Amino acid sequence: MAETINRALQLLNLLQAHRQWTGMELSDRLGVTERTVRRDIERLRELGYRIESAPGVAGGYRLEAGSAVPPLLLTDEEAVTMAIGLRVAATQRLVHGPETTLTALAKLEQVLPAALRRRVNALAAVVQPIGIGTSPAVSPDILGELALACRDHERIRFTYTSAAGETTPRRVEPHALAPAERHWYLLCWDLEREDWRTFRVDRLADVQHTRVLFEPRPLTAEETEDFFRVAATWVRQPIETDLVMELPLEQMRAHFGQWGQGATEETPTTTRWPVGGADFRETMYGMSWIPAGVAYATDLAEPARGELREVLSRMIAAVDAAPPASREDS
Repeated sequence: MAETINRALQLLNLLQAHRQWTGMELSDRLGVTERTVRRDIERLRELGYRIESAPGVAGGYRLEAGSAVPPLLLTDEEAVTMAIGLRVAATQRLVHGPETTLTALAKLEQVLPAALRRRVNALAAVVQPIGIGTSPAVSPDILGELALACRDHERIRFTYTSAAGETTPRRVEPHALAPAERHWYLLCWDLEREDWRTFRVDRLADVQHTRVLFEPRPLTAEETEDFFRVAATWVRQPIETDLVMELPLEQMRAHFGQWGQGATEETPTTTRWPVGGADFRETMYGMSWIPAGVAYATDLAEPARGELREVLSRMIAAVDAAPPASREDS
């Protein structure tokens, strides 16, 4: 009996951790026959867990969305309280990273009945954690849907509005979701542009699940972190300029990696790259990363252009001048 109960709990955890499993996948994970899996599924149903099943190659088992909170886990009040707490924790990054928070939230909301989900959404709308008042509102529903798509490796569609107000449909393979600099960002492979893209979640709308699964493309943790770091800095700056460098776009991207986002082909042999910063010194820093020997031009406007020229001339003069006497010689 203990073995049966333990296996049923393992089965329940698998069903909560993934959108859908085939009978063969579950039998392999649990080390039992598919017939035993079917019996265990029936036991969970008898305990009140509403589990959908579908025959055929594309079929399988999944927890039914919108079912009652499973028995012996949480009361209604506990479920609502936990969902609100997880959303606040996700915003404030109070646990061991957003992945842990969103995974727990996805498991909980997957089985919340409609009435409790409405209560959670209503309470979440008025709960305002300290320190995020200046951030754009992020739909908890969209955040949850994106978390599920990242977890299940499912292609999705959505509508995205850029900073310039341009709205475009997107079809992507979601990879990761994370908060950075008071915003939430989605990192994904853009199927139309055949490249990695990061999107601000507060600018997303009309998220649609395609039920098409994909094999995740290789991306290291360091590369993922760089994408989010670049996205967090990709906002309008007080000083902005375009650099046109004598380097084909593909070579430029190979050199700059994720920091080459926003670059476009000017001609087959030149690339236009936007650079910005709080002042002219930060744009100068961006220029310093252009590969050695590559000529480039900038449209940096006055007065930043004059300020940069003055600082550079003094630097050149300092480098060309004889070094000052050391203290030991004086």
